[in-house]
This record gives sequence, C-alpha cells and structure tokens, in this order.
Amino acid sequence: MRNDPTFWLLARASGLLAYVALVATVLAGLVLRARPFARLRPAAVTGVHRFLSLVGLLAFAAHGVALVLDRTVEVTPLALFVPGLIDYRPLPTALGVVAADLCVVLVASFRLRRRIGTTAWRRLHRSAYLVFVLATVHGLEAGTDSGRPGALALYLVAVGLVSGAGVWRVLAPPARPAKRRPDDARGRTPTVGPTPVGSVREA
Repeated sequence: MRNDPTFWLLARASGLLAYVALVATVLAGLVLRARPFARLRPAAVTGVHRFLSLVGLLAFAAHGVALVLDRTVEVTPLALFVPGLIDYRPLPTALGVVAADLCVVLVASFRLRRRIGTTAWRRLHRSAYLVFVLATVHGLEAGTDSGRPGALALYLVAVGLVSGAGVWRVLAPPARPAKRRPDDARGRTPTVGPTPVGSVREA
C-alpha cells in the first residue's frame, strides 16, 4: 500500500472537489442574500445552497479519509479534527482542519436554526467566509497541485468571484419587498398567487 498512489490521488481530487463545492456554496449564499434577479426564487436557491454545502462536507470527509489511508503523509483519524497534529506543513494543514471543523458546524446549523434563533444563526453563518479564506490558504500552501497552472487558476478565479460577489452585494440596492394583497392585510392567506419574494430568507 505504501507505493500505491490511489489514495493520494483520491485525496488530491476530493480536496479540489471540496474547494469547488465550498466556492459554489459561498456564491449561492451571496446570490440568495442579494437577490440580483427578480425571477429567482429564494426557496430554490436555498435548496441549492444547502445541497452544495452537503456536497462540500462529504468531499471534505472523503479528503480526510483518503489522507488517513494513504501513507505519503502520516495522518491519524484524530488529526482530522484537532489542528496541529500533522507534521506536513503544520500551519496550512491546521488551517484546513479548522476549515473542515467549521464546515461541519455550519452544515449542522441548518437543522438548529429554530433552536438557536435566526439572529444567532445568521451570525454563525457568516463564518462561511472565514472557511473560504482558510480553505484557500490551505490549498495554496499545503496542496501539492497548487503549483500547477490549472489549480492556481482555480484559486485565483475563486478569490475573484467571491470578492466580486461580496463587493456587489454590499453596493447593490436591497430588493424591494413584495406588495401585500388586501386579503393579507385582513389576516387571510390568499389561495391563488405566487409566493412573495421576501417570504423566504436566508443568510
């Protein structure tokens, strides 16, 4: 097994997949919050956002398991959860562990939103941007593919997209709230009509 590159290749591939899913998740969250398109349904984007975050978490898990099974770098199961236990480039690998731990918390928080409250949940959800920064530094400094033109371009494009979407979100005017119908004002729910754009909120 020591000379078998299968797990090392799986570790590299799953790491890049996890990063792509993370970038897509952050971008979906920015789009959902800013709502740049009038016809975009928040409920649908929320579903995509949650699905991408789950894909990213599963890819993170596959990345860790492959590293444990591989023998190129000695990684113990405990080192996947506790930063600083991996000798290979300890700082960037520790940042990757922290990013994975935060990712687990964020995915679990979807089901805990009602218990912890919307305000606390949104504050916690903002740490997704920290996860993105930590994962980017981890990939650039610890990833063996970061020196390749394709991987380097991936990181540069990801940083550009997330940065641009974040600036656009800050500068773009907020979406106008949907007008309430007369039936809504009297406390009755209309039986026909589309769901108002502002009825589903997400971070």
